[in-house]
Amino acid sequence: MTEHVQKKRIERAAMVSVIGLQAFCALVFIWEIVISVFELPFNLVPWSLFELVEIGAAVGLFLGIVLGGVVLRTTALRAKRAEDRLRAASREFLDLLEERFLEWGLTPAERDVALFAFKGLSTAEIAGMRNTSEGTVKAQTAAIYRKASVSGRAQLMSVIIEDLLMDETQPSPFRQAAE
Repeated sequence: MTEHVQKKRIERAAMVSVIGLQAFCALVFIWEIVISVFELPFNLVPWSLFELVEIGAAVGLFLGIVLGGVVLRTTALRAKRAEDRLRAASREFLDLLEERFLEWGLTPAERDVALFAFKGLSTAEIAGMRNTSEGTVKAQTAAIYRKASVSGRAQLMSVIIEDLLMDETQPSPFRQAAE
């Protein structure tokens, strides 16, 4: 078992324990309120022991607050790291696209069409966004595919995704198949 898995199990066990303690604390306080409100004549334990249980319950609630703060801070840090990684990956993806667009010799209009295609827009949607006809967009996508040495949108996306995942020294099987 890896250290990371053990750490996660310990964290989970600690959280479950504190939540269980908090539930017990809440029951103690609810029990005390019920006894007071309904003026019940009995107690399950002697008064001095009940006071110790209340002190333990208060400590448990405090521990819950502390653990909640720790979990909140940890979650915020993880979210920040994830956002930073996503931002870096987005920059790298855009840099890779720009590099490939230059390598393929795409015109500014073809770059726009390629970006819209990567975003998943249809030919009609791209034409609407660019205020051109669908025929123009089809001609531009055909030019993009020819310049990138691919046969369609799926292969174009595969080439870019593969470039993100693979070492640049390895040739793309998609480009080889299209050539």
